[in-house]
Amino acid sequence: MTDMPIIQDRPPTPTLDRVAGPADLRRLSDRDLARLAAELRAETISAVSETGGHLGSSLGVVELTVAIHAVFNTPADKLIFDVGHQCYPHKILTGRRDRIRTLRQKDGLSGFTKRAESEHDPFGAAHSSTSISAALGFAVGRDMGRPVGDAIAVVGDGAISAGMAYEALNNAGAEGRRLFVILNDNEMSIAPPVGAMSAYLSRLWGAEPFAQMSKLAEGLEATLPSPMREGARRARALVTGSGHGTLFEELGFDYVGPIDGHDMGQLLTVLRNARARATGPVLIHCCTVKGKGYAPAETSADKYHGVAKFDVESGTQKKGKGGPPAYTKVFGEALTDLAARDPNVVAITAAMPAGTGVDIMARRFPSRVFDVGIAEQHGVTFAAGLAASGLKPFAAIYSTFLQRGYDQVVHDVCLQNLPVRFAIDRAGLVGADGPTHAGAYDIAYLSCLPGMTVMAAADEAELVHMVETAAAHDEGPIAFRYPRGAGTGVTLPERGEVLTIGKGRVLIEGSDVAILSFGAHLQPALEAAEMLEAEGISCTLADARFAKPLDMDLIRQLARHHRAPVTVEQGSGGGFGARVLEAMAGEGLLDTGLAVRTMTLPDRLIHQASPAEMYEDAGLNALDIAARVRMSVERRETVVPFRA
Repeated sequence: MTDMPIIQDRPPTPTLDRVAGPADLRRLSDRDLARLAAELRAETISAVSETGGHLGSSLGVVELTVAIHAVFNTPADKLIFDVGHQCYPHKILTGRRDRIRTLRQKDGLSGFTKRAESEHDPFGAAHSSTSISAALGFAVGRDMGRPVGDAIAVVGDGAISAGMAYEALNNAGAEGRRLFVILNDNEMSIAPPVGAMSAYLSRLWGAEPFAQMSKLAEGLEATLPSPMREGARRARALVTGSGHGTLFEELGFDYVGPIDGHDMGQLLTVLRNARARATGPVLIHCCTVKGKGYAPAETSADKYHGVAKFDVESGTQKKGKGGPPAYTKVFGEALTDLAARDPNVVAITAAMPAGTGVDIMARRFPSRVFDVGIAEQHGVTFAAGLAASGLKPFAAIYSTFLQRGYDQVVHDVCLQNLPVRFAIDRAGLVGADGPTHAGAYDIAYLSCLPGMTVMAAADEAELVHMVETAAAHDEGPIAFRYPRGAGTGVTLPERGEVLTIGKGRVLIEGSDVAILSFGAHLQPALEAAEMLEAEGISCTLADARFAKPLDMDLIRQLARHHRAPVTVEQGSGGGFGARVLEAMAGEGLLDTGLAVRTMTLPDRLIHQASPAEMYEDAGLNALDIAARVRMSVERRETVVPFRA
């Protein structure tokens, strides 16, 4: 039975109730737009209290979202949110308010922007630092005659730190095309002098052409008392620390800011004048507060970045049911224990210390944990350098994000055979984040690399063993994958043991059929084996542990002594099952017509729902496994061996 939404009093929203789409905003007065923002914030809080999701980031862009839609002609003008987890107010304003309480649920609205969902989502997102590149693509399309208006990219200060964003800024500056990049900076607060000067410079900018702004600012600074002069200088050079212009100006952008991203008057003035006067690329630097307007979010350490369902009045989040620890926590504690015994163990995360569990190690060994920011490419090569120096780096990166560092995995790690340890969290299907965050492809894209060892944990105890195994493996790169969420409840060892590389294990011995599981789908495989046993079909169940190198002794045993081996994995085609089939074919084990079946994620996207519902959709639950084994048995009994 699914949890019912928390029913709470809905906030009064008389102005918002008059808005069916962005065109309605353009008929409102500036005062009404400010009222609308307040109502939109209340509506966002109310909706997310019932669904859970990315609250803090959405609250931080309420005024900015209202102002952009009020000034620009969306959807003809293309508004692109980087990552997209701040798009909930945008969805409410663009005709999706009636479905906003289905966010991140089965058959509901995506938690990110999604082209198939609305014409107001011109570019899908969920991975960071892509918005400026996409916006430049729209700008070029416009200039080549496509029916596209202006392009506006809203990018956070974290996302703009990634290499791809700088590549796009460099290209956009060189192209010189009309383009708007809005930097949503929620990390730097505006001290009173800087905030006051920022507002004054914004008013001046709103009344003067771009070309005169630099001279005006410099002249203004010269007339100010020393403390305020320094504040004004910092306001124009927050990024570089230089008084001679910002990095953005050096890249070819007209730079405006910083401005108060919660001041509707400033936002409307700057955006209107930017739209009226810009001829080339413009960067508008807005300072915002993550979680703005909701006290529990503003005072929380994580600013309610991602929340469960919660009570609006108190901010208290609904607690999950007690049970086994999460795989992420198990990894973090095992890594910390390992680090206590081995001073060469270090950890790398790409802006996800809590999400990957390395924050546990960071609290005890802060000098040995490195957060490289949203920069997976750099993080992988940095780990390669650490390994080359003789340290033991654990690069803890979600499966979906490791895709972004794949070239570095190939060229900087594997070609040099460096012992980087890849801890791959969020393997398999992940629930409410949907297909953009699914860890579907890592088995396939890692297993094909020379020298790479690939493991998958069947349960949390196996994960502890694999952490220890990875630390002991100095012969080359090694990866181990594990899912999101709670473990299975097995007893955890006090210390992991080093597994024999390339050796699996047999859990149940049978005589008719065999299930060879790789990774965390062992429990459904076990349930399927029990169903088959009840039907009189004797089933062997084995845990492969390794996709590379394969346990060929185990595979030969299963092929020669069972009628219908079936492989099961939480990954795409081309992964573990494909490697088993290739190995069997290479040894001639298929020549007698052996009815082998592989069970993988289907060749399509699996949309958001609970993990259990997603695996049911994928045809990978216990009933599906049992059915596939039965089909294999029936097929095997009708096969006539080939005779030359």
